[in-house]
Amino acid sequence: MTSNDIRKRFLDFFASRGHRVVRSSSLVPANDPTLLFTNAGMNQFKDVFLGIEKRDYVRAASCQKCVRAGGKHNDLEQVGRTRRHHTFFEMLGNFSFGDYFKTEAIPWAWELVTKDFGLPTERLFVTVFREDDDAEAIWAKIVPRDRIFRFDEKDNFWQMGETGPCGPCSEIHYDMGPEASDLGHKDCKFPCPQDCGRYVEIWNLVFMQFNRDGSGKLTPLPRPSIDTGAGLERLAAVLQGKVSNFDTDLFKPLIDEAAELANTEYGANHDADVSLRIIADHARAATFLISDGVMPSNEGRGYVLRRILRRALYHGQRLELKEPFFFKISGHVVHMMTGAYPHLLQTAQHDAKAIKSEEQRFGDTIAIGLKNLQGSLDMKESEYEQALKIV
Repeated sequence: MTSNDIRKRFLDFFASRGHRVVRSSSLVPANDPTLLFTNAGMNQFKDVFLGIEKRDYVRAASCQKCVRAGGKHNDLEQVGRTRRHHTFFEMLGNFSFGDYFKTEAIPWAWELVTKDFGLPTERLFVTVFREDDDAEAIWAKIVPRDRIFRFDEKDNFWQMGETGPCGPCSEIHYDMGPEASDLGHKDCKFPCPQDCGRYVEIWNLVFMQFNRDGSGKLTPLPRPSIDTGAGLERLAAVLQGKVSNFDTDLFKPLIDEAAELANTEYGANHDADVSLRIIADHARAATFLISDGVMPSNEGRGYVLRRILRRALYHGQRLELKEPFFFKISGHVVHMMTGAYPHLLQTAQHDAKAIKSEEQRFGDTIAIGLKNLQGSLDMKESEYEQALKIV
């Protein structure tokens, strides 16, 4: 199943159940100074959940573009070195604003995962908050009790902030098989006490049913709501039978193009593979950020974008890519994603120009850096990046 099929099937499923399909909001949050970038599907509905804003629908579904790089939510240093960390990702979600609750949300999630997506039930596990008897009772009508696990507040309770709407959550996990274990576990059971990577969370259902005041007291909300999130990249890996997100159709074409430009082969060398994954990931983030109006600079969002760009360009240098190349990878991102995000085509020339300009600046920095750093050819990557102000 292609990523485009997954995206469409998810949204169609909820549209057929009375949900308004709402297009993704910008990566630059509107009227929310607490966020550097949009990082979750619920961001654009925050004021609706808080009761500040009213809309002409009480059910919604979306595929939200998100970035986690810089600020509190920062996956930048892990990207390329793990199978599932990304700077840019898409979050599928369904939302209820005081309309339906657990009784509908849980069976719908299970129906979509097992029937529409066709995942084998014997590879699925669910978790609930330790005090959420209602959620466990609903799940127990659907799955065997030995596949339901209770966790504490750290893992299965969500809150918007120190105060405000909050509630327990329930997660669906998928067994990726022994080959997905980072620790070589052959027969570990769910939940793996060492979190070896074999069992992957594919969907989180948040039940916003309380308000937490300044003293920490929880008061039931008069109209409980639903906020769910399923990462497209993880779903694609599961449904395409890939252990790594980078082997899915969301990343592999970009990796292959970068490998061709570098005259190398993905899978032949570990260090080169890390660089190829970083280039593919960062091309997605940079393309979408620039398309949404962020430009490279030395402060705020622009500084984070510049770090992303220069980190990718540095890894191009490691692959001995001497000529400007990143704008070509960005162009491939536009080609791959414009069906879901038509605005990319409208800004493609602007994106390419901005990236080529940054590539030129980086080339100038390299030239100056090499002149000033003669005799330090054996510098560690972290030292070299610091010298070039990449990290």
